[in-house]
Order: sequence, then C-alpha cells, then structure tokens
Amino acid sequence: MTDFRVQKTHSNKMELTQREYFRELMGNTPIPGSEILDNLGLFLKRQTLSRIIFMNELYKQIIDVHGVVMEFGVRWGQNLSLFHSFRGMYEPYNYNRKIIGFDTFTGFPEIHMNDGSESNEGDYSVTDNYEQYLDSVLAYHESESPLSHIKKYEIVKGDATETINQYLSAHPETIIAFAYFDFDIYSPTKKCLEAIKERVTKGSIIAFDELNHPGFPGETIALMEVFGLTKYRIRRSPLTPFCSYIVIE
Repeated sequence: MTDFRVQKTHSNKMELTQREYFRELMGNTPIPGSEILDNLGLFLKRQTLSRIIFMNELYKQIIDVHGVVMEFGVRWGQNLSLFHSFRGMYEPYNYNRKIIGFDTFTGFPEIHMNDGSESNEGDYSVTDNYEQYLDSVLAYHESESPLSHIKKYEIVKGDATETINQYLSAHPETIIAFAYFDFDIYSPTKKCLEAIKERVTKGSIIAFDELNHPGFPGETIALMEVFGLTKYRIRRSPLTPFCSYIVIE
C-alpha cells in the first residue's frame, strides 16, 4: 500500500478537530445505505460546495465550444467525475465531448527550483492502483448517462509531459475546449501548456488551481512563459481564493 501524503492545509487546530468530528458523524450516519447517494449534500462543506459550483460555472462556458475536456493532475478524480456529470446534464447527446484525465497517481515526480520550498517529491500521491477504482466510479457515471454504450472518458496514467504528446499523436483530431491544470508545479504545467497551445480555439478555457499562490509559484511562472500574463485577462470567481482561468479570444 502506498504511503500517500495528505493534502496540505491552512486550517487551524480547532477547524481540523471539528472536521474530524464531522467525518465521524458522516461515517456513523443512520441514513439507510440505499438513500446515501441521494443525500450527499448533507456532508458537503461550504468550501467543497463552492468549488463544485465554480467547476459548474466553468463547464457551462464551453457548452457551445467544440472539443474535449482535459484535466492535468487528477488525484482522487473529483473534477473528472463532476465534468462527466455536467456533460450528462447539459449536453447528454454530445458523445464527442470526451473527458480525459492525466496523472502519474504517484505524486509530484520531481521539484524544480521555480516551485519554491513548500513542495516535495511524492506530494499528492494516492493509494496503490487507485486509477482502477476511479475507472469504476466513472464507468458507473457513464452507465447513468445517455448513450452509455459509448465510452466518453479516459484516464491516462503516467508522466503527462510524455503521455500528452502520445495522446495527441494517437488522436490528431483533438481540439481542446477546456483544460484544467492542477499539477501545482512548474515543469509538467509548462510542458503540457506547450503541448496543448495549438489545440485550443477561440472560446476555449484554460483553468488553473493555484495561480498567484505563494506556495506553488511554478504554476504562475509556467503560464507566464508559455501564454504570457499580459495577453489574457485572468478571471476568477468570488467562490474560491486561487482557482482562476483564461479564455482564448
């Protein structure tokens, strides 16, 4: 079993204690198992719900933009699952809108000098063979969607700086309507931005999890070097402090 490292947090001791209590409350719920999936809103923290709403806002902006959705840095896969559900909600018959996730599933492969001092090799890893579990989750969501016999998602395991080029070579038709970057660190963010630069179109969205984040400077540096900071308005939502995006115009 992989000794995965938990996500870093800025929460204080009292907040962490309260959340541990809440996790126990969720684990001991008297709600029957057959009704749990229909009542998950009981356990969504404000921060989590805010993030889901933000992802929804982003997705709605690309409904009339042709192309696939890519996420760079999947980890547990919540965003992939959300994107899959959004497609089923807003464009259920658009089987051309594939959802594709890239991740090593072993955490940060290496740290560059542009990444500052807070990141370490192996951070944000997951448990062994987690991508197989995630595939089962996404397959379930597929089964609940129209045209469920057509697979409309893909999990690409490995070093994304290599697998993105392999994917685009195998799928030369690819247009990217929405790319979400959650690598946090410099090198893979820069190389994947370079790889997709000629695959976006007017109206495409490129979103980032940690722009202007003092703990993860590499993400901002990568954007600055590949797309530039003066060519695009970096937009954000009042719902989240760091998540932001640019629209190709």
